[in-house]
Amino acid sequence: MEVSICKSFILPLLTIVLFISLPQTATAANEAYTNFVKTKCNVTTYISLCQKTLIPYASSVKTNSTKLCKAALDVTIKGAKNTSTTVSTLKKQKGITRIEASIIKDCIEDVKDAVYELKQAVDAMGHLGDKDKEFQLANAKTYASSVITDADSCTDGFSGRKVNPTVKKMINSSMANITKLASNALALINHLY
Repeated sequence: MEVSICKSFILPLLTIVLFISLPQTATAANEAYTNFVKTKCNVTTYISLCQKTLIPYASSVKTNSTKLCKAALDVTIKGAKNTSTTVSTLKKQKGITRIEASIIKDCIEDVKDAVYELKQAVDAMGHLGDKDKEFQLANAKTYASSVITDADSCTDGFSGRKVNPTVKKMINSSMANITKLASNALALINHLY
């Protein structure tokens, strides 16, 4: 009889202890993942941007540096797509000159190239387990670096041309965002191994 009383008392007690400890364990794990992202972001040029954009991925990245690099590339792809939308909207505004329209058209192409290159970088990161790991890593670095070149190419289109300051500011701001995100992704890839 005493054994059944003990069993009926211990089982609920163990259940309560388990439920109390689970949230603390999950919280500790999430904090560890967040700290991992914060620490990794310290190698980037734009640390606060890195943390702001990548901490939301901490629970899926956990402590996997390759997954963090892929997340950084995905964030950059989203940023580039948003930039494409912004730049495309500018092209439709009234009062855009032929020169501005030409610059905007070139910028849209540069951003499309950037999105393609970012997808190629993500693909290369997915092959780091292959025999040609160093080759794939070099490809990822090259593609991520090319994104910065694409953004610079867009803003270089303004050089020596008379352009509406508002249009120029919007495009420069959008391209700066892509450059910062790509720079952070590249820094994380460069410090992968």
